[in-house]
Amino acid sequence: MDNLERADNLTDQAITRLRAAILGGELKPGELYSATQLGEWLGVSRTPVREAVQQLAKTGLVVVERNKGIRIQSTTLEDLIEGFQVRLMLEVPVTRQATAVRTDADVQRVNEAFRTFQKVSETDDPAATLRADRDFHLALLTVSGNQRVVKLLEDLRNVVLLTGVETVPKSRSPREAFEDHRDIYEAFVAGEAEKAGQAMRRHILNTARMLVLREAKERRISVGDIESILSWT
Repeated sequence: MDNLERADNLTDQAITRLRAAILGGELKPGELYSATQLGEWLGVSRTPVREAVQQLAKTGLVVVERNKGIRIQSTTLEDLIEGFQVRLMLEVPVTRQATAVRTDADVQRVNEAFRTFQKVSETDDPAATLRADRDFHLALLTVSGNQRVVKLLEDLRNVVLLTGVETVPKSRSPREAFEDHRDIYEAFVAGEAEKAGQAMRRHILNTARMLVLREAKERRISVGDIESILSWT
């Protein structure tokens, strides 16, 4: 990894580099690293590394183990289920709000994200499709104006992506992943807030069903009915 540029805020740079290294697999889930080790890797002192780690710990990407070091967080099945519960509680009403307040300019930006998502899905590139999927969700949710919730949902998605747990390509193709968002997009463009919220809920439940059941099978863990587990949200 290239050393960080000398700037006033090395902590922000360290956060960006460490997050990218975690999500990109350079820093492995379950592994323990010292602040000194990471500082040498980034080319900075331990202070900005420690400050960056404290911020990343708040998002769930790392855990600081006293007198041991910094452990990259692994995703458990419970983490996945709780993540979908949070998405249902937040992303559905935020989608309704975004649809209710959207402007023509907002529709244009979401349309561009959706068309990019469609184009990428046709290349049959799982990694690029997941990025386009993320960007479509963020473009739509940002319209709501609640940046705190948008950031929370983005961090939540990063935690899930940390271990490469996703539906594409194991449970569905890039094209199928794209099509699962069409009713959300169409309701948003039409300005039908309640319908958009319902479409988002359907999408999240569909993704949860595929992902949790597959992961439970691979990890040899028994789970009950997914919709029942999530229904209280």
